[in-house]
Amino acid sequence: MPFILKKFIVQKGKKIQLVLMQDLGLNPRQSNRLISRGRVFNSKNQSYEMSEIVSEESLYIALFEGHTRGLKPLLIFEDFAIFDKPSNLMIHPISKSTEYSLLDEIRYHLGEKANQAHRIDAETSGLVLVGLNDKVTNALATMFEKKEYKKSYLAIVRGKIQEELTVDKNLKKEGEAIGVRMTTCQKNEGKSSITYIKPLKYNKNRDLTLLEVIPITGRQHQIRVHLDSIGHTILGDPIYGIDDETAEEYLTKTLSEEQRFATSGSNRLWLQANYLEFTYKSVIYKIYSKNKDIYKEFNA
Repeated sequence: MPFILKKFIVQKGKKIQLVLMQDLGLNPRQSNRLISRGRVFNSKNQSYEMSEIVSEESLYIALFEGHTRGLKPLLIFEDFAIFDKPSNLMIHPISKSTEYSLLDEIRYHLGEKANQAHRIDAETSGLVLVGLNDKVTNALATMFEKKEYKKSYLAIVRGKIQEELTVDKNLKKEGEAIGVRMTTCQKNEGKSSITYIKPLKYNKNRDLTLLEVIPITGRQHQIRVHLDSIGHTILGDPIYGIDDETAEEYLTKTLSEEQRFATSGSNRLWLQANYLEFTYKSVIYKIYSKNKDIYKEFNA
C-alpha cells in the first residue's frame, strides 16, 4: 500500500499546524494539506482538525511512499523529468486504498519532493511533466495555467474525417450526472473551448481515422466531448458516444470489460498526449511520446 503510518515525537500543547512546522520542519502548505486530508492522527487513530491542540507527545502521519511496477521516466533533466504514462493509470491516488498510481513511480524514482506539474485523464496515455521539487513543480504548473506551452494528441476515432477542422463549442458539466461528464452548450453558457483537428490516416477496413488533435483551450474532457459532438467518438470511450446507463455503470465501476468492449469498441481510451513543447530557463524542449500502442491499434 502506498500510505505508510509513521510515528513522530513532538511537543504537546501547541496547535497542530505549529507542531508540523516547528517540530517536523514542514512548510505551511504541506502542514495544511496533511491536516485537511485527514492524514495526521493521535494515538487513538483520530484525525487532527485544523488548529486543534496536540495533547500527546507523539503523533502519527500517513505518508505516501512510492513503489515501482517497472515504469521508468522517459527523460530526466536537472530540475524536471517526463514520464510516458500508459493508459488506465491514475496520476495521483484518490484515497488511502489506491494501490498504485503514477505518483508511486514518481516518488520511487525521483524522491519524495517530486510531483506532477499537470494532469491527464487516467485512461489517456502519454507525456506527463514532473518537477523534482516544490519550487520547480509550482513554476511548471504556472506555465500550464498560463498556457505557455504547446501540446498535441493522437486519437483514433470512429468514421472518416477527410479535412482539417476546428471545433469551437463551449463546454459545461452535464446536469447532475454521476461522476464527471461534460457536454457542449450555447455560447452564453459554460466555458469557451476550441480544438483543432487534423486527419493523418484512414483505416477503411475498420472505418477509423487516426488524428492529430491540438486543444487550443484546456477544458476537462474537451477533446473527447468535441470529437463526439461532431459524430466521431474516440475508440474505447466509455462515457461519450454511448447510452447514459452504460456511462453511469462505467463511472460507478460496475461496467464489465466485456460490456465495455461491446459498447465502446475497446477496453481503453485511444487518446494519447503525444507531443509537448515548452521553454524552461531559456531552453526550448520538444518531447515526443515513444509509446507506439496507438499506431499498433489503428493498423490492427
